[in-house]
Amino acid sequence: MYLKTLTLRGFKSFASATTLRLEPGITCVVGPNGSGKSNVVDALAWVMGEQGAKQLRGGSMADVIFAGTTSRPPLGRAEVALTIDNSDGALPIDYTEVTISRTMFSSGGSEYAINGTPCRLLDIQDLLSDSGLGRQMHVIVGQGQLDAVLRATPEERRGFIEEAAGILKHRKRKEKALRKLESTAANLARLTDLVTEIRRQLGPLAKQADVARRAAVVQADLRDSRARLLADDLAQARDAHQREVADVAVLTAARDEVEGLLNAARTRQADLERAAAASAPALAEATEVWYRLSGIRERLRGTATLADERCRLLGDAGAAAPQGPDPDDLDAQAERAREAEREIDVEVDAATAAMTAAVAARSAAETDAAAAERELAAVHRGVADRREGVARLAGQVGAVRSRMEAQGSELERLRGVLADATERASTAELEFAELELQAAGVEEGEEDLDSAHEAATAAVAEGEAALREAEEESRTARAELERWTARRDALELSLERRDGTGELLASGRAEVTGPLADALAVEPGWEGAVAAALGPLVEGAVVTSLEAAVDALRWTREAGHGHVRLVVSGDDEGPAAVVPATPAPAGGTWALDVVTLDGVGAALGPLLDGVVLVEDLRQARDVLAAASGIDDVDRAVTRAGDVLTATAASGGGEATTNVIALTAAREEAAAGVETARARGERARFTLAAVTETLAAARAAHDATLADLHASDARFTAVAERLGRLGAAIKAARAEAGRAADAIGAAETSRAAREEELAELATRLETAQADPEEAAADLEAAGERRDACAEAARAARAAETDARLAVRTVEERKRAIAGRAAALERAARTERAARVRAAELEQQRARRAEVARDVRRVATEGLHLLEHSLQRASDERDVAQEVRAQQDAGLAVVRSDIEQHATRFAELSDAFHRDEVARAEQRLRIEALEARAVADLGLESDVLLAEFGPDVPVPVLGVEVADGEDQPVVAYDRTEQTKRLRTAERALALLGRVNPLALEEHAALEERHSFLVEQVADVRKSRADLMEIVREIDVRVEQVFREAWEDTRREFDGVFARLFPGGEGRLLLTDPDDMLTTGVEVEARPPGKKVKRLSLLSGGERSLTAVALLVAIFRARPSPFYVMDEVEAALDDVNLGRLLVIFRELRASSQLIVITHQKRTMEIADALYGVTMQGDGVSAVISQRIEREEDDELAGEPVATA
Repeated sequence: MYLKTLTLRGFKSFASATTLRLEPGITCVVGPNGSGKSNVVDALAWVMGEQGAKQLRGGSMADVIFAGTTSRPPLGRAEVALTIDNSDGALPIDYTEVTISRTMFSSGGSEYAINGTPCRLLDIQDLLSDSGLGRQMHVIVGQGQLDAVLRATPEERRGFIEEAAGILKHRKRKEKALRKLESTAANLARLTDLVTEIRRQLGPLAKQADVARRAAVVQADLRDSRARLLADDLAQARDAHQREVADVAVLTAARDEVEGLLNAARTRQADLERAAAASAPALAEATEVWYRLSGIRERLRGTATLADERCRLLGDAGAAAPQGPDPDDLDAQAERAREAEREIDVEVDAATAAMTAAVAARSAAETDAAAAERELAAVHRGVADRREGVARLAGQVGAVRSRMEAQGSELERLRGVLADATERASTAELEFAELELQAAGVEEGEEDLDSAHEAATAAVAEGEAALREAEEESRTARAELERWTARRDALELSLERRDGTGELLASGRAEVTGPLADALAVEPGWEGAVAAALGPLVEGAVVTSLEAAVDALRWTREAGHGHVRLVVSGDDEGPAAVVPATPAPAGGTWALDVVTLDGVGAALGPLLDGVVLVEDLRQARDVLAAASGIDDVDRAVTRAGDVLTATAASGGGEATTNVIALTAAREEAAAGVETARARGERARFTLAAVTETLAAARAAHDATLADLHASDARFTAVAERLGRLGAAIKAARAEAGRAADAIGAAETSRAAREEELAELATRLETAQADPEEAAADLEAAGERRDACAEAARAARAAETDARLAVRTVEERKRAIAGRAAALERAARTERAARVRAAELEQQRARRAEVARDVRRVATEGLHLLEHSLQRASDERDVAQEVRAQQDAGLAVVRSDIEQHATRFAELSDAFHRDEVARAEQRLRIEALEARAVADLGLESDVLLAEFGPDVPVPVLGVEVADGEDQPVVAYDRTEQTKRLRTAERALALLGRVNPLALEEHAALEERHSFLVEQVADVRKSRADLMEIVREIDVRVEQVFREAWEDTRREFDGVFARLFPGGEGRLLLTDPDDMLTTGVEVEARPPGKKVKRLSLLSGGERSLTAVALLVAIFRARPSPFYVMDEVEAALDDVNLGRLLVIFRELRASSQLIVITHQKRTMEIADALYGVTMQGDGVSAVISQRIEREEDDELAGEPVATA
């Protein structure tokens, strides 16, 4: 067995497909550094299953794919195929040639194949492991791995021997068996826990199953008794329903007879009503005339009374004389006060002048005192200076004079700088002025453009604001419309009538004018009180006449609608507002004062007459108590709707919404809808106009903005020049300002120096004077200082007195001026009051004259109205007499109708009650039938057939012999009821019953038996696995012991050949445990006593590692070995020794050596050269070497790339 071919495609630097045809013997791969020689070794390791990226000299597995160069793009995959000659059958596969391939994709995926058939990596590793090619890859010795062999742990060195001996497959079997043992241990633990848990559950579940068995018997008894009771109820219900059906015919015949009598009486009533209707207009007209004349008379009486009262009041009120002071006297007093104020002004001026003089005197005195104080200080300093020495003062005088001369020179320089800067600023200002003249022309047009742009911007802003306002107004209008519409619709739904009155209003009859609530107008807040006063009539309808009311009642009854309430308006054309004859009691309001009656005053006036509206129950009680014995007050109604009379009361509970309030709210909502709709239309038109205006304004704004940009471009050039000149002017002015400041500072400093010089000169002169004269000067200066200080104190006291005098005079002036102003205001107020009194007197006179005229006309009208009222009263009495006779006839007929109607209503009610009873019986029968289906799963007929009252009841719980019948008893409802109660109690005593307990218990028992069997199987499997592990350990120990002995023996021989005179050996770390013991290496080169590997030289370490590997190779030969520059660190002597061993290995194995050594190349049977051109891609050339007796070399190409 040997490697036959190696093909690389896109692997590392081999971008193109490259095939190496390998031969038995030694094959050397040569080439310069970096050409890709080691990539061949990496390819061999990779294709045989290497999974470590670091072992392939990469950071990740994707690094094996050709990454591209400057001239070639990167590839998407790497592929390596290795063909092995298996003629000797070393690999356990029925092929003489075996090709294994591995492909890596840039996405991270990998593919493996054996002879073109896809497989797993594990399959390749298993195939190679039998030939000594395991995961440790000891047959491939890469760069730097020799030292790694020596640095390896004893356990890792044992791994090399095990791999060569083919133990790895046994290790895998053991690992697999141990993993199975671990999994079976976990499964066994879970099964044991599960069996324990199930065994624990079986006890309680067995008890539940026993309860379920007993419950099944009780439930059967319960179901039987319940079914029999239900069948009895159903039979009784059906019997009762049949009896009710039999009574229907008798009741129908009686009702038809009474209905015929009722119709005949109604016909007679209709004839009489038509006669009464014919006379009704005359009576109504006479009554209406009398009511109108009575109302006019009452109004005239009220007017006359009011006019008389006003005449009395206005006549008694005479012209009131003025009560206040005389305005002229007040003006005179104010003038005297002003005169006194002018006199005080003279005193103020005098006091102010005196104060000014005192201030001047005080200032002069303080100035003299300060001068005297300075003079005294100077004399003191002179005395002190004399003590310090005249020489020092003379030196100071000279120094000050020198500094003053230097400051003079600096002043001259600064004045020159100031003149130069001022001249430069003037020149720049002249140029700036010329440019400003040029820019003025541009700015003139700019101002017009700015004005136009500002106006356009303002127009756009105004348009946008107007648009926002219009949109907000439109949204508000829509919201208002939706709100009012929703409120109106809700109120209309609330006002819909579902009784007889509603049906009558919906019929569209001409004589029905509408709901009564539409004819009432009530002041806000009193709707509930008025509705309570009217009572049920407030929900009624308005008809045009009494005849119309009769027809409406007849139509309602015939149509079978509910109860109706009607109000007859007649030809009521009276006043909408009915004025009560007397004032309302204290704390109350007449109901007629808050109600406006549209066409129903004659009908509702008497109903509301005498009704007093109050705020609460307390006021209602007080009004009734105060009106005791007065006929005008009939009822007191609170705002909440409580009604109180002297003998009764009604109300309480929660306040309810009444028809009047709902109608008023509906009208308000309807008006709100119309207002909101109109507002929305206006907002829509406004929004359209504003939108159009805004569009025009935005167009104008854009045009002016474009003009401004063009003007700005023209102005920019001039502005830049002006900016530069402005900067120059600013710099020149700044420099001039700095020079002027420096001059000012220098002049101030010079003045200070001059003062200092004068002071020093004075001090020098004083110091040079006679001591006695200085003492006299000191005494004289002290006396002058004291005199001046006393004079200053006197001046300050005089100033204080003068200021107090001024303030006193000013206070007197303010007081007198305030009194004069108050007198002037009082005079003006009194004159205005007298003018107002005169105007009021004129108005009173005019009103008194008007009241007298009204009283006269009202009195004359009353005399005339009394005659007309008497005539109208007579005509009304005649008409009423005729109507009374007609009403008497109608009363008799109506009495008959009422009797027949009552009887008919009773029969109808009985018919309806029976019909309701029958419906209830049907519903009860249906409920019983549904209950039978739902509770028992039986149809009604089956229930009656099997469990009816006529079916005997079997006796349960009695043992019956075979062939005998079950004993039965007759049905007894009491016994069956007791039986049901007994079964229910028995079932309750059993508690909660698990109906599935029997099935669950059986299933759980079956599962328990199955799991017990599974536990036994798992334990048997574990015993089998433990036996396998023991067998594997025995086999591994045997094979390793043999391989160890052979390797140790070979190492002794190889080490002695590589290190003549040296000593090396292999040791076991734990000889007693051949399964886990490690392998240690001891090496002592000739002439040295050290045995530690870390103390050996680099070449010695390499030779020791080679000795270990060759010992393994010779003990357990492998088909091939790959060595990458393993001899690089050896000298010529050691290299010769190693090459001898290579020749010996060639006899049994194939060697592939990566080398730079010429002597190594000389022993090769074939040479492969790896090169790399400028494109960064590796290429391969080959040469086979044929060895003859004359040792000549002949070349033949064996590979292409």
